[in-house]
Amino acid sequence: MGKRRRVDERRSKRRPAVVGGMIAVVVGGAGIGVYALYGGAAAEGRAAAEKPVVKTGPLSATEVTTAARTFLSAWQRGEVTRAAAGTDDTAAATALLTGYTKDARITDVTLTPGARTGDKVPFTVKGTVTYKKVSKPVSYDSALTVVRRAKDGKPLVDWHASVVHPDLTDGDTLVTGEAGDPPVKALDRDGGELTAADYPSLGSVLDGLREKYGKKAGGTAGVELRVVRGKAAKAKKASDKTLVELSGGTPGTVETTLSPTLQAAAEKQVAARSRASVVVLRPSTGEILAVANSSHGFDVALQGSLAPGSTMKVITSSLLIEKGLASVDKTHPCPKYFTYGGWKFQNDDKFEIKGGTFKASFARSCNTAFISQAGELDDDSLTKQAQQVFGLSMNNWAVGVPTVDGSVPVQSAAQKAAELIGQGGVRMNPLNMASVAATVKSGTFHQPYLVAPSVDGRTLATASRTMSSDTLSQLRELMNYTAAYGTAAEAMSGLGPDYGAKTGSAEVDNQKKPNGWFTAYRGDLAAAGVVQAGGHGGDTAGPIVASLLKTGG
Repeated sequence: MGKRRRVDERRSKRRPAVVGGMIAVVVGGAGIGVYALYGGAAAEGRAAAEKPVVKTGPLSATEVTTAARTFLSAWQRGEVTRAAAGTDDTAAATALLTGYTKDARITDVTLTPGARTGDKVPFTVKGTVTYKKVSKPVSYDSALTVVRRAKDGKPLVDWHASVVHPDLTDGDTLVTGEAGDPPVKALDRDGGELTAADYPSLGSVLDGLREKYGKKAGGTAGVELRVVRGKAAKAKKASDKTLVELSGGTPGTVETTLSPTLQAAAEKQVAARSRASVVVLRPSTGEILAVANSSHGFDVALQGSLAPGSTMKVITSSLLIEKGLASVDKTHPCPKYFTYGGWKFQNDDKFEIKGGTFKASFARSCNTAFISQAGELDDDSLTKQAQQVFGLSMNNWAVGVPTVDGSVPVQSAAQKAAELIGQGGVRMNPLNMASVAATVKSGTFHQPYLVAPSVDGRTLATASRTMSSDTLSQLRELMNYTAAYGTAAEAMSGLGPDYGAKTGSAEVDNQKKPNGWFTAYRGDLAAAGVVQAGGHGGDTAGPIVASLLKTGG
């Protein structure tokens, strides 16, 4: 018996045998060998009993810092596979981290994590970029967010290209080599050089000028580390971006329409506010005189796509007047509520105007005054008005840099009604809304442009028709009255009498305050601005626009 016991003891120390990719465990008992295959019927009960509990709920501080440090340490050591395994998108992380060394040619990387804030960990990046024996240091700040994987609760880095570099969007890559486009020297309308150092808002504009005119302006390319945009970013008209210049090329020269005085003033105005954007135009020509954004990344002023709120009522009013559904001094309904298409619409603070005129409704920005006319309009009426009179929503502007040209899609039922007050599917940016004010001031749509079409033979977009003199006169009266006595009066104080304005507030999901809009003209200037999550347009974007109209006038 003793001998048998020793044999059994030896057997008990053996490792399980692997059978067909599954584990077989030999269970000794009464001299009979019983085989149970994990995954087989004999072990289902035990496997279920031993299934690990998946951790859920918020991440702990230790989980966040451990996941972040594990990822950063592997990346710093060049262990791409291990670093990528610490993210929730292994394939995308592997591709970009591999390209970081192979294509971007960045080596000697040092990654230093900062203090955690919730699930987010900031970190600094320092390294060296080298191309053909020419090297330069590269340093920048980035951040990552740790998330819990649903299937097993494991903390992982939430993968996005911006983890590698904040200027990257998903699908973009980093490349070091000869520049695709030669540099350009952009000049303002007075012949002075425009630089991102002097005018921080113009970074993306200068990138756009280089992309379009670099090869046409007579310059030669240098060597640089740059962001090469992917399909998604190019679809949004984003330009490639230079990050580090290893050897400079010879720049060509491009003249722009920007006013140094107005551009400097616009930069100062938006810098004093969070998430503000503004554009100033010359109505008689369409020349863009200033473009500025608080954020120096994405160009909201020219490429944003936001609901414009009640500033859209300028276009809607022109439509209603043309169709005989409204007139400046005629009585027009402005109830507290109006239901259309199954939606119940209301005015700000649920106000109403009893027995008031259309002028009063426009000046006070009465939503129901416009919604009440939805049933009298075809589904495509507003779309045609925007396209045919204001030159919008046709994606054909040739400004000289990438822009988004507004969108007024054909809608029905409640969405059609919502578009009348600048919600629903309507999307605009300050460039578009400045153009709307400019069209009212000049009486004719002039496509905005930053580089004269004579420079490269571009054909500017046109509108197929103009408003009748009666419609135009009434629309100007509406905007003038609003600037003098309506919701725009405080911002426009002292700028009359040759002026007009319209305020707007656009509700955005999950945003406590609406986006504040303001569009106005004075003399031969038109401007529009937005302050995202700022509140009412008259209080937020209004002072920005009014200040620039005063500066330029």
